[in-house]
Amino acid sequence: MRAPQSQAEIVPLSASATTAPAETATTATAPAAAPAGGGRRRRRARTPIVVASAVVVAAAAGVAAAVGAEGRTGGTPASGGLPPATAQVTRQTLVDSESFDGELGYGAGHTATLRTGGTITSLAATGSQVSRGKPLFAVDNAKVLLLYGRLPAYRTLGPGVSGADVRQFEENLKALGYSGFTVDDDYTSATADAVRRWQDDLGLPETGRVELGRVVYADGAVRVDSHEADLGDPGQPGQAVLTYTGTARVVTVSLDVDDERLAKRGTKVSVTLPNDKDVTGTVAATETVIDTGTGGGAGGQGDPETKIEVTVTVADPKALTGFEQSSAKVAFTAAERRDVLTVPVAALLALAEGGYGVQLVEGSTTRIVAVETGLFASGRVEVSGAGLAEGATVGMPT
Repeated sequence: MRAPQSQAEIVPLSASATTAPAETATTATAPAAAPAGGGRRRRRARTPIVVASAVVVAAAAGVAAAVGAEGRTGGTPASGGLPPATAQVTRQTLVDSESFDGELGYGAGHTATLRTGGTITSLAATGSQVSRGKPLFAVDNAKVLLLYGRLPAYRTLGPGVSGADVRQFEENLKALGYSGFTVDDDYTSATADAVRRWQDDLGLPETGRVELGRVVYADGAVRVDSHEADLGDPGQPGQAVLTYTGTARVVTVSLDVDDERLAKRGTKVSVTLPNDKDVTGTVAATETVIDTGTGGGAGGQGDPETKIEVTVTVADPKALTGFEQSSAKVAFTAAERRDVLTVPVAALLALAEGGYGVQLVEGSTTRIVAVETGLFASGRVEVSGAGLAEGATVGMPT
């Protein structure tokens, strides 16, 4: 007499995804009652699965075993009942995204420092905007002006000096309306003449030279965020005077170095505002910063940590109006698959010979079809394989 066949059981799949074999068919049977006694029960290993969407995948081990025994003979009518639940094969864009906390504000802050000694005699007001050629502060009543550029001022410029910093300064001088010189890497006597006219307009000594500490460079117009010194304070070289930011409202996100791949410049993101409205954003800039770990607790310091500071601009800046130093959620797309067939992750079956399959329900019959899996996201998985089509019905094991 033949021993009773073991009942089907739902068991977790292995975490490793293998390339699925071609279509496999078998007869689906309803779970049978466990034998009253006699045969020794075989122990079944249980292995957890880890996938991108953090969903546990369950599979029908009894059906998988039947697939291995029957071979690849095509679909056959089911001799037992239909699956307890079903779902549809859908065609969609599958997106795996990761969300992080962000801060609404004006972006990263920067510090303007003194390059020469003297008394601070004026400061641009906090919250005010300063544009090209306008003063940020004054030392001994001599204005320190904002110019645009990425290269910091690091030396005095005068006739005979050459370099990229000369070109950067001459570009600003031309943008301010001065002429009579050629914008290039060489500081000539013509440049000095234009500088004297500029100095005369500013009420500065007409030296024809740009002394170190006379200008501060920033990417564009700035917003004064805070004062680090007071009027009348004596200053020394290297002393912080004020901090400034950009003028546009942005979202700033701090990422671990391992997540840097998500934030390439130009990447589109979704920003959820404090009022739960979603707006489209773009990664405008990234910067590597060192978190010094000053929040170590008990007056101590933690270990310094490298972070990636991401600046996100939004397509509709007006949507940020009214939110001052608020928090926001920023969703970065980790992976995306367009126009693919998907099924619920729970519809996957572990096949005895390896790989995954799904149970196609066709009227009153079912058959097992081997599938190749792709992206896992939002509780669904990309699948492909012979016999799969949009709108098909698949079984959902319990």
